[in-house]
Amino acid sequence: MNVRVLRIELRRSVAPWVGAVVLTTALAFLYLIPGSWWTGTTAWTAQWTSMALWTRALLFYLWPLAVGLGALQGLRDHRSKMYELLTSTPRPARHRAATLAGATAITLASAYALLVLVGAVQVVANTAYTHLGWLPISLVGALSLVAGAVLGMGAGRALPSVLTPPALAMGAFVFTALMQMSWGRTETTTATGLPGTEPNRVSLLSPAVQEVRDVLVTLSASVHVGQTVWLLTMAATGFALLVAATPRARLLALTPVLAGAVIALLVLPADPRRMYVVDEAAAELVCDGPVCVTKTQQARLADLAGPGKEALRLLHGALGSQAPVSVRENATVLPEGSTPQWSRKTVLFDFDDDLIAAAKGEELTRALIAKGMVPGCTPVGWSGSGDGVAQTVAVGWVLGDLRSLPGTQSAIPGREVDADARPLWKELKALPRAEQLSRINAMRAAALSCKGDVYDALNGDASR
Repeated sequence: MNVRVLRIELRRSVAPWVGAVVLTTALAFLYLIPGSWWTGTTAWTAQWTSMALWTRALLFYLWPLAVGLGALQGLRDHRSKMYELLTSTPRPARHRAATLAGATAITLASAYALLVLVGAVQVVANTAYTHLGWLPISLVGALSLVAGAVLGMGAGRALPSVLTPPALAMGAFVFTALMQMSWGRTETTTATGLPGTEPNRVSLLSPAVQEVRDVLVTLSASVHVGQTVWLLTMAATGFALLVAATPRARLLALTPVLAGAVIALLVLPADPRRMYVVDEAAAELVCDGPVCVTKTQQARLADLAGPGKEALRLLHGALGSQAPVSVRENATVLPEGSTPQWSRKTVLFDFDDDLIAAAKGEELTRALIAKGMVPGCTPVGWSGSGDGVAQTVAVGWVLGDLRSLPGTQSAIPGREVDADARPLWKELKALPRAEQLSRINAMRAAALSCKGDVYDALNGDASR
């Protein structure tokens, strides 16, 4: 490809505007529309992998946009009525196609790189954990935009109609939407009988990924390989359509993308647990005595260590040999909708839990005691918890002082929890110490196993 010709193409064509549209719409989405990408440990500016996955999630509409804008570029010669003149020149068609595709590819890749750079600058300021595991995710994202645009150019050249760009963009958007909703999901049932869905192999043909649910989850290497094969063959088909001059050549140009789809489906994993996998390096524990966090949150260990050790001391004083002996960030990633798994000897917590996220110092100690006594049995990925009263009573019993727990979303729910908890706490404190301990142990057994009712245990009904 002649560099001088490429510079002219970049300066005089609409290719730079294509990149500008992709970059500005992506930044507008991330900064102007509130969502889960703003807050918590999975915010798009909190960790490297989360940043890469959130920018890939945007491809559910950026990729159709690239396909449509590419088709618009492919119509340029037809709109200018110069196609026959250009084909009569001695310059090979592949040279003209390479210049057109190269200019758009450079601007789209640059736009995506700038989007990643905006996130990277903020990630550097927010985390001490650095790694390169996020890079393949972003590279495949940039490749998907380029492949989509080149495919759109080829389709625009093969079907020179004013309706081609909007039809292709809408078709690509429907494709990504269906991959996230129906075609790419398989209905499942959890161990507790709750209905749910999980991604299937076909969903990985979409350049977009699902929302980031856990900071420790990343895409597997086989996903990167399969998607790269699929996208490269997609770009090959687009380029072949750009240079094809006969109907037969256009039909043959579809061969790479069809073969790529077959190869990709053979390479891509069928088991959802091999699609989105736990990043073992990120999940490695960093400890200060009995208090541990994952590497992704190692900067928060200093603030957690003191309250964590104090919580263990207070729990030991109240429960004796039945008390937990360590505090650890929960690094176990369970399928969405499944029942949480807790440990009697370890206080497991999540930094995104409302109790933990809103607490510091003494309040964090109270929150960790609450997680050690009644960790909660809300299915994974679901919001809300109905154990606020039991947690408040349990913490009040350990500390001898009934107070609201941190993380209450508003004053009114906090007052309602206190109003329900105080009579139960007074009734519990009025019992002999042995009976109190018996009810508390029964409550913990129900809470940790997620079987039985914690309120029945506190009321003494569990043993009857």
